[in-house]
Amino acid sequence: MLLSHRYRFLFVHIAKTGGTSVRAALKPLLWRDPWYYPMWLCGRLNHLTGHRLGMKLPRHAKVILAQELLPREYFEGLFKFAFVRNPWDLQVSSFHHIRRERPHYLGGHTDFADFLRWKLDPDRPYQYHLDTSITPQSDYLVDLEGRVIVDDIGRYERLEEDFAGICKRIGIRPLPLPHRRRAQDRKRDWRTYYTDETAELVARHFARDIELFGYHFDP
Repeated sequence: MLLSHRYRFLFVHIAKTGGTSVRAALKPLLWRDPWYYPMWLCGRLNHLTGHRLGMKLPRHAKVILAQELLPREYFEGLFKFAFVRNPWDLQVSSFHHIRRERPHYLGGHTDFADFLRWKLDPDRPYQYHLDTSITPQSDYLVDLEGRVIVDDIGRYERLEEDFAGICKRIGIRPLPLPHRRRAQDRKRDWRTYYTDETAELVARHFARDIELFGYHFDP
């Protein structure tokens, strides 16, 4: 999550949706923020205490956290936005990310289909790096009653175009998006990773996202 007091925006960073590139593009704006250094200091103190002080919005926090922590009038005055991604594509991206950077979290499942079955098993022990990418994306964008409370939802599939529109809403010129964390070893067409069985697993688990954002397995 990225909060700017000067530009009055809140970016809700959902994992594996291009958020690292969005953060990298927007981060220099925070340096112009009059609250940047107090916020940085609070973040450092929070880190040194093992995050016991609760003085920083976590990277992948849900918007409901900001709604609860920030003054109501201030929160409602922020331009709140996020990006979402086709759930089937997101799971392929997550698999390659974990295999590349945290292979010990694969649980011995080096095949995508086996890993996906294990990952979506409700009896599997909780693991942060796995479970951030199986939490429905819609959960990050709603209040306690399930209502979407962000102002703009961009799509990973048209990341640059939608980000340019967000820059306009913020009141800045369109910023270039750096390419971050792009897997070099994955196939371009994510559909080739799936069988009918595993595609249905994702369809059931992310049914709310698929309905809310209008995604399909086939374009």
